[in-house]
Amino acid sequence: MSRNNHDANARHDAAAVISRELQRLQSRRRWGTWPRMEWTRTAIPEIVIIRPRRFADARGFFSETFSQRSYAAIIPDVAFVQDNLSLSGPRFTVRGLHFQAPPRAQAKLVSVLKGAVLDVAVDIRRGSPSFGRHVAVTLSAANRRMLWIPPGFAHGFLVVSDSAEFLYKTTDYWHPLHERSLLWSDPALAIAWPVDGAPTLADKDAAGTPLASAPVYA
Repeated sequence: MSRNNHDANARHDAAAVISRELQRLQSRRRWGTWPRMEWTRTAIPEIVIIRPRRFADARGFFSETFSQRSYAAIIPDVAFVQDNLSLSGPRFTVRGLHFQAPPRAQAKLVSVLKGAVLDVAVDIRRGSPSFGRHVAVTLSAANRRMLWIPPGFAHGFLVVSDSAEFLYKTTDYWHPLHERSLLWSDPALAIAWPVDGAPTLADKDAAGTPLASAPVYA
């Protein structure tokens, strides 16, 4: 057998081994689990908690935080155009609740690189069965959770550590003329913010619009 034929056979054998291993992994998948991530739907099923897996050894770890192919079953046809990173503090700082009005609505995939936040998404789709309801999820560097928030939701978070570095991917650019703030403390939202005293707020968030008069989605 020539060396070229031997090399070709070796490559074929290696490819066959890889194919069998992929089939084995696929056969062991349970609902909501891919080899490099775990995910679960929340009480509002359009909002999804995603937890990328870590592959660790003596050198550290590797984690795939986004893959268009892997995420297709969870968030199909998504196209991110911008990544943003914010540092927020001190503890009990509130950012939000923010959204962009159509036609500049944004979806977001958010996570925390350092510290911890209580992340909140409020359904502002007027015809939705969960209109006015919210999901609140703790995101932290320790729990490695990410939250997928589709268009039609106002989003914000409360810092529950000394400070927090917050990363989010968006499906549209920032358009200040379309930016809106829903009042974070609106009693109609019934959000149980675990705040000790008055939070630290931007002026625009302190002057947010209550749900009853907010320019919500049709």
